[in-house]
Amino acid sequence: MKITNIHLDDMLRCYATSAFQVDNQLTLFYASEEEGYPCYSYTGKNFQSREVVWQQGGGCMSILPVPDKKNEFLAILDFYLKVSPSKARLVWGRRENGKWVIKDLLHLPFLHRFGVFEIDGVLHFLGSTIADDKDHKEDWSTPGSLYTGIFPDDFNEGLKVEKLDTGYFRNHGFTKHKENGKEVAYISCDQGVFRIILPYHHSSWKIEPVLTIPCSEIAIGDIDQDGEDEIITIEPFHGNQIRIFKKQDNEYQSIYTYGNPIDFAHTLAFTTLRGIPTFLAGVRRRDCELVGFQYRDNKIESFLIDQGGGPANLFVVNQPDYDLILSASHTRNEAELYVIE
Repeated sequence: MKITNIHLDDMLRCYATSAFQVDNQLTLFYASEEEGYPCYSYTGKNFQSREVVWQQGGGCMSILPVPDKKNEFLAILDFYLKVSPSKARLVWGRRENGKWVIKDLLHLPFLHRFGVFEIDGVLHFLGSTIADDKDHKEDWSTPGSLYTGIFPDDFNEGLKVEKLDTGYFRNHGFTKHKENGKEVAYISCDQGVFRIILPYHHSSWKIEPVLTIPCSEIAIGDIDQDGEDEIITIEPFHGNQIRIFKKQDNEYQSIYTYGNPIDFAHTLAFTTLRGIPTFLAGVRRRDCELVGFQYRDNKIESFLIDQGGGPANLFVVNQPDYDLILSASHTRNEAELYVIE
């Protein structure tokens, strides 16, 4: 593979990234977690055309497009571990007259991750708090929770949620995955990994344990193409170990451990790079690497994409002739893009 690194921008504590169609063109988003700092979007040739999404923001944990709605997104703003009471909120962004208009939908203390799921034509919210309360940054005495709600037809009405479940300490990881044609969610925390089954066809929400090891982040995909999904983990919270698990005898067993010494591993993703199933991982300290994992010659092998950037989050766009890896390079304070050919 040929890998080209494009420096898009300097951005202090760059943390969140995403990409989706805006005005019928692919648009890349990067946002800072530093209070009072911006979110920018990038389009055009080599994505060199920059636009302000918000100027005075910060605490942005994620940005997601609204399913089946053009030029609209949802994002978490004002998430700060060191600020109590928490100011975390879910906002709605929509394109009006060539500019972004941002409106609050929900205030939920320490809201850290969320997903939007379309079930029987209705948009459902599943939100995950890293903790429900904190006295200070290192206070983890109160567990996080899961919250659900149904989006109104008119988002101007705001979003009302109720608590689905609680008891998840350092409730950090969240990913969506499709199983048997339906989307499910996975979370990871000190108690392990849990699968959240959504209420399709008027059933109820259901939560199932998957792994019972302290886990900070997860991604899921069939890396060896045998028809059975594998799980990649970061252990423990903001941890120093990356492992891949495979289901054997109806239980997940560790089959691979990343050998490079690491500290503060933070983000994972499953994707394809030039058609090859790939796990990606970002580490924020020591070598601060962006590393990939693929199944080759009957074994899992790692390959280095870059080091020094320290990705906080990653997002991948697959194109016909190339792939794009968006990296919110937190350690290097940059919005970065990797073109894979």
